[in-house]
Amino acid sequence: MKIDDYELLIRLNEIGTIRGTAKAVLISQPAVTQRLKYIEEYFGEKIFIRTSKSLLLTPSGEIIINHAKKVLEQEAALKDKLSQSSEEVQGTLSIACSSLISQRFLPAILGEFTQKFPKVTVDLVTGISEDIKSQHKDYHVCIIRGEKLKGSTCERLFDDPLYIFDTEEFPSDSVKERPLISFKSDDSMHELVDHWLYHHQHEIKPIKTIRVDQIETCKQFMKQGIGMAVLPESVSDSMKEDYPNIPLTLNGDAVTRDTWVCYQEGIRKLPQVDEFINILTSKSFV
Repeated sequence: MKIDDYELLIRLNEIGTIRGTAKAVLISQPAVTQRLKYIEEYFGEKIFIRTSKSLLLTPSGEIIINHAKKVLEQEAALKDKLSQSSEEVQGTLSIACSSLISQRFLPAILGEFTQKFPKVTVDLVTGISEDIKSQHKDYHVCIIRGEKLKGSTCERLFDDPLYIFDTEEFPSDSVKERPLISFKSDDSMHELVDHWLYHHQHEIKPIKTIRVDQIETCKQFMKQGIGMAVLPESVSDSMKEDYPNIPLTLNGDAVTRDTWVCYQEGIRKLPQVDEFINILTSKSFV
C-alpha cells in the first residue's frame, strides 16, 4: 500500500462518490475504480457499498479508514521531525487561508517564500474563515478574518476598514433606499454589516439583498449600478476616488475586519513554518 492509496480512501470517504473523488484528485473515474479494487483486494475486504447516491462504509471499511487516518498522521509527524532536524529548510508547509487574503496578498508572499526555500512543499487550502476554524488542527498555519482562533497563538496582520459603495450619492437629508449586494463570507462579516445598518436605518435602507458568490462579482455589480456594496478597504483599489462611498463607523470608531495568522503552540519549531510566519508578519498589507 502506498500513501497515495490511503489518501484516496480518505477522499472517497469524505466526498462519498467515485465521480466526485475523481474530479477532486484530478484522475479519471476508471482509474479511481481500479485503485479502489486493488486496495480492497489487498485487504481482502469490501470497504464500500455502492448505492445509487453515495458510497457507504462497511464495518471492515470503518476499521480500514481509521487505519488510513493513523498512517497519514504518522507520515505527517515523521516528515515534521525530519524537517525539524535538517539544517536546510525543507519539508511540508500546510496553510489554510481566507479566500480574500489568498486572492489579494498570498500569491506574492508564497512567491517570495518558495523562491527562498525551494525544497519546501506547500499544501494550500482556501475558503471561508469559519470553515477553516473548524478544521484548524489539520494545518500548520491558518490565516483567517474576523475573530481570532481560540486556543491558538494568534498575531494580528492588519485591520481592514469597511466602506459602503454605490454609483449614486449618499444623501445627507433623506433615507437612501437601494438594493444591497452581498458576497459570500462567514457569519461574522454579515453580522458586522447588519449591525451597522441597524444603527444607520435612518440614513440607509436596503430594499432587497442580492447575494453573489465572489467579492469580485459583488464589485462589478455595484459598478454597473445594480446596488450598494459593503467592501473591505484592502480590495477597494481606487474605488474610493471613483465611486460615492462612506466609511462604516459606530460611536466614532471604524468598523473593521481583523486578519490574523494563527498556529498551535510549538509549531514554529518547524523551520519551514517559522520562516513562513516571519515573512508573513513582516509584510505591510494596507
